[in-house]
Amino acid sequence: MAQWTGKVVGGLLGLLTLGPFGAAVGVLVGHQFDSESGRPLRPALDPAAIGELFFRTTFQVMGLIAKADGRVSEQDIEAARAVMGELRLGPAQVQAAIGHFTAGKQPGFALDAALDTLARACAGRHDLLRVFVEIQVRVALAANDVDAASRALLRRVASRLGISILELAQIETVLRIRRGSFAQAAARGGADQRLEQAYRVLEVEPGVDDEEVAKAYRRQLSRHHPDKLKANGLPESMLEHAKERTQQIIEAYELIRERRGI
Repeated sequence: MAQWTGKVVGGLLGLLTLGPFGAAVGVLVGHQFDSESGRPLRPALDPAAIGELFFRTTFQVMGLIAKADGRVSEQDIEAARAVMGELRLGPAQVQAAIGHFTAGKQPGFALDAALDTLARACAGRHDLLRVFVEIQVRVALAANDVDAASRALLRRVASRLGISILELAQIETVLRIRRGSFAQAAARGGADQRLEQAYRVLEVEPGVDDEEVAKAYRRQLSRHHPDKLKANGLPESMLEHAKERTQQIIEAYELIRERRGI
């Protein structure tokens, strides 16, 4: 059976390279059968199986969100292709991603069923589901700065995966900082503005003590650590996203440490 290699989540999280997952096909077929027959789904504990499912669902949902306002614009397509480029997908993977993207934007795409299958496969792996939502928000920001239609669909996706509205808002804020949406504000506000953004990246209030800052730093680092996510099934093609987020967290903590004299 053919094997796939590549970087699908290094680029999707950052997205990951999919390692060989020929053996995963049987697992995924079983998931599909259980889903359609109404029987409870069993978690796909094999990281390769989770990675393949993560990859497929990522681009399917990406296609649906691109069509959230009723049509897929050139900007939507460019944003999706940019993600594929960041993931460093090989030619075969690009074709697969395009196929999944196209399937997701079709009227008959069953969003809730697809999300439920992913959630069950990633049971106990909340950080993976958060990464999934991060990637969708990242593309929506690039495509249309998260317009009203996209935002409504992102909230539906997040809710189905157990991501709260507050957590979704935090994800958007951090990704806006990462992509430079606050660059002009930071320039006007100077060091104070950058420090405020650093606290947002760690998801902690500026008034907490040094110990809480350190705890927040360790928590965020653990949540986005590429090795941990890869071991839990994040496609290797999406690891780059995780690496970028990890670097952002480190830089935020170093800035806070410097200002506090820790």
